Amino acid sequence: MAERSMANRDIIVIGGSSGATTPLKAILGRFPADLPAAVFIVLHIPARSTGMLALVAGAAGPLPVRQAEDGMRIERGFVYIAAPDHHMILASGVIRLGCGPRENMVRPAIDPLFRSAAISYGSRVIGVVLSGLLNDGASGLNAIKRCGGVAVIQDPGDAIADEMPRRAMEATNIDLSVSVAKLGDVLSDLARQTPGKSLPPPPELRLEVEIAAGERVGSDVLERFADPIGITCPGCGGVLSKVREGQPLRFRCQVGHAYTADALAKEQEEQVDEALRVALRIIEERAELVHRMAEEGRLSGRRVVAEMYEERAREYRAQAEKIRRVVLRSFQPHVPGDAG
Repeated sequence: MAERSMANRDIIVIGGSSGATTPLKAILGRFPADLPAAVFIVLHIPARSTGMLALVAGAAGPLPVRQAEDGMRIERGFVYIAAPDHHMILASGVIRLGCGPRENMVRPAIDPLFRSAAISYGSRVIGVVLSGLLNDGASGLNAIKRCGGVAVIQDPGDAIADEMPRRAMEATNIDLSVSVAKLGDVLSDLARQTPGKSLPPPPELRLEVEIAAGERVGSDVLERFADPIGITCPGCGGVLSKVREGQPLRFRCQVGHAYTADALAKEQEEQVDEALRVALRIIEERAELVHRMAEEGRLSGRRVVAEMYEERAREYRAQAEKIRRVVLRSFQPHVPGDAG
């Protein structure tokens, strides 16, 4: 697709995760054969998954489906799906596959696609966030809106997992919240409309797209759009920096790993849970060892030593029980309104 001026919104980018396959099938099934736009899809898929191409192709109706390849030319009326383990990036009428760091713990991630579309196509872009957990796509949809594009979400009320569309709505002044049954027709209508004026892309968006493409990241690059904070990256242990502009609240490290606050909190929660389990195992083993040392002391007639070791064993068991209660509480679902 050439970079000449277009009379309609000819770039549709769609992102989803948990629960997104059903609305995606509904959307693709409603697209007409003469859709005057190219469609790009990122769903959170395993690194070596091969089933997504078949799933999308089976639901795409009259539109041909291609898995993205590096350097592939963009054409109207085609559906492009992200390749496993690569970010999908739009640039100068072609698709680029990025090997940059994971964003929100996934690759491909939705945000790099959305940001690159916003930079390259401005007001010609229609961004769509479907069902999913956490908030990948919220930052990218914000970028599309900041560059003059249209922001659309699946109605959270009919999403299997409503976190992604809700978080996108919180981060951006969206244009439309649409039920699954109407999404395909609404997007088809939007694609035929004349786009408004594109807005200049914020400089940090270009830097973040370059990072997703695999460009070097260092403190000199990071300090252009983010400030260091006292939190370490769950992915590599490096220092995280808070991204200054845009919504939602986001962080990056010098390796390039990126997290929204929601994704970072989730990853930290899992690490805390694992640390507690390790601590529980070590303390229980320590209690068993000291108990056996107490038995050995009694058998050898060292009563005072045996009592000392037995007291330590009781202390370790008490500590282990406290940790066990904390671990068990972490599995109990939080009920809104509960105290604490």
